[in-house]
Amino acid sequence: MADDLPGAGRGEPVRAAVRGPDGRLRCPWATGAPDYLDYHDEEWGRPLRGVAPMFERLCLEGFQSGLSWLVILRKREGFRRAFAGFDPVRVAEFDDEDTARLLADPGIVRNRAKIEATRRNARAVLELDQPLDELLWSFAPDPATRSRPRTFDDVPAVTQESTAMAKALKKHGFSFVGPTTCYALMQAAGLVDDHLEGCLAGGTGRAPEPGRPLG
Repeated sequence: MADDLPGAGRGEPVRAAVRGPDGRLRCPWATGAPDYLDYHDEEWGRPLRGVAPMFERLCLEGFQSGLSWLVILRKREGFRRAFAGFDPVRVAEFDDEDTARLLADPGIVRNRAKIEATRRNARAVLELDQPLDELLWSFAPDPATRSRPRTFDDVPAVTQESTAMAKALKKHGFSFVGPTTCYALMQAAGLVDDHLEGCLAGGTGRAPEPGRPLG
């Protein structure tokens, strides 16, 4: 998300929590676009469970590689339609005709390598000896060992846990799952809480009710 930070005077990026349009503190990337505001408040960092939802996040993080997350966010419904709601059972059945269909679909990012990786990853999900979400959550660090970052300078791009997750996924046949992609998944799915100090979200994965103290 750091690449999406809005500028703040003299062209320098904002690094700490900022006040949004309602006057409440949020991570600075959340104020970059209305799409980001809703995603930040309602989804990013909330603990996520379920095989299909986690498979979706894993796939979308892979598609995001090299692009702005805003591109993915704005095409998410197109991705869901194109990939059968990210049901790994159905995606695992996709054939070369489906790949051709997807490459012609303007509602998604039309990248052959990423599309074919999604097909392979669906098959890998089905071959796991435990549900995908359970496997991914096994790499979540103990919350007691972490504190919320003060600024984006304190947010890592890769951690020991994300490196271990990437190694395990690759061992199971997954692709487009490097340590950086895995850490972005951990942030998005609430395995770690990287909402900044003072941000209205994070912690429990729910924003406080209006009128409650921030942070």
